Amino acid sequence: MGWSESDLCGPEGEDWRVPISELKSRQLNLARELHNAGLEGALLHNPVDLYYFCGGRQDGAMYIPAEGKEIEPVQYVRRSLKRAKYEAGGDDAIHEVVKFPRLSQFYDNLVSRGIKEMPSMQLSSIPYSFAEKFHKSISHFGGELKDCDNLIHLIREKKSDWEIEQMRIAAEVQLQMFESISALGCEGVTELELTASAEAISRAAGFGGEISMRRYPMQCNRGVVVAGRSGGIPSFFDAAIGGMGPYPGAGMGSGFGKIKRGEPVLVDLLHAHRGYIVDMTRMFVVGKLSKEWENRLEDMQAIKEVVVDILHQRKNCSDAWKEGFELACELGYEGHLMGMKPEQTRFLGHGVGLELDESPVVANGFDRALVEGGTIAIEPKVVYPDGSIGTEDTWLMTDSGMEPITAGAAFPWIYEWE
Repeated sequence: MGWSESDLCGPEGEDWRVPISELKSRQLNLARELHNAGLEGALLHNPVDLYYFCGGRQDGAMYIPAEGKEIEPVQYVRRSLKRAKYEAGGDDAIHEVVKFPRLSQFYDNLVSRGIKEMPSMQLSSIPYSFAEKFHKSISHFGGELKDCDNLIHLIREKKSDWEIEQMRIAAEVQLQMFESISALGCEGVTELELTASAEAISRAAGFGGEISMRRYPMQCNRGVVVAGRSGGIPSFFDAAIGGMGPYPGAGMGSGFGKIKRGEPVLVDLLHAHRGYIVDMTRMFVVGKLSKEWENRLEDMQAIKEVVVDILHQRKNCSDAWKEGFELACELGYEGHLMGMKPEQTRFLGHGVGLELDESPVVANGFDRALVEGGTIAIEPKVVYPDGSIGTEDTWLMTDSGMEPITAGAAFPWIYEWE
């Protein structure tokens, strides 16, 4: 008999497919932007974007024509065709789902569909050799091979109501993860043990096991618990907090360091619901933090409020960085903001969604505002040799301004273990 589409479901038999209305809206948005950019169409390969535009993450590609072309969007699938058809909406799918032809026949297949020009490709998010292989297979079109990644990134900045709903659900699970940290923490427990308690909750709620990123090497440790001096250890990852990690090949995040009384414990946890990521950081301590550490946290809160206020006013993300950075310098943190010299990170916030490092970024060069429907993690932190401290929540730009998606004041900025 084999497997059945009815086997593909969420908890209690829920249908966890992306709604067809979402897929239609996304494909039409890309078609419009392709037309505006003067591009014939886009040939997509990035797995995250295949999920975004066609509803599944099967091995294959998708062609979306520019607006005004009398060509239907088509998803090419190597495996699994049956699953791809179901996840695209079954009989109600708005695009065609077909078996991937031999690469030597791919050009002829595109031509048979009415495609006359070289499609753009995701040159910024697929390997060079992979792009070259496909470019060679369709080289008879002639013309320059162009990158469509930026168009896609801009489309994905604005989240739909359905996407925001997924992130709100993710935030509810994430709060439970932090509550598990608060219940387990005590002197002598390791960073990895705390992380494992949160991971168990996340997995049971449906976390898929991966946090996607755009930037190579496209990986990170989503459970960052750093205690005391671990918080001052840098890593390969372009973020304020590195951590020792469990071994050199995974040299980031939680390690075997143990919680000690009075030391700051920074907990930065991600959760993704149906792919949609939320990011949050809180501080923990056995006993009480010193007044010096408490003052540092209060200063990070002040910087966070400045950044949020600038974005709330619809000013540019670069303006938010400038004012946040200037305040940090006034408060004496120039050499410790978002890391210690020479390994400081130059941002105070980053877009989130299906990937952890989406645009825009609260940094120099992002001279545009957060769009309505945009979601961004704001995370001012300071790092010293004996630890790190800071705060982070994921925020949404609504029609009335900025509001937190993650816990905000619903979870303490500092949680004190006995």
